Amino acid sequence: MLIPYQKLSAEALRGVIEEFVTRDGTELTDAEAKMAQVKRQLEQGKVVITYDLKTKTCNIVGAETARDEEA
Repeated sequence: MLIPYQKLSAEALRGVIEEFVTRDGTELTDAEAKMAQVKRQLEQGKVVITYDLKTKTCNIVGAETARDEEA
């Protein structure tokens, strides 16, 4: 399921992006630039937020990947 990032509150969006960026062990002090980059990619439509109903988790994936999975 695709979640339009515009539908999330600023706090929720930051939380989703922060969790995604720090998932691989990135320290929060190093994460700000990566978080800004991911937000830009969301705004440009390069990546999208997905929600998995089975696992009840969010992920950020490439827009093309999400379209392929939706088809």
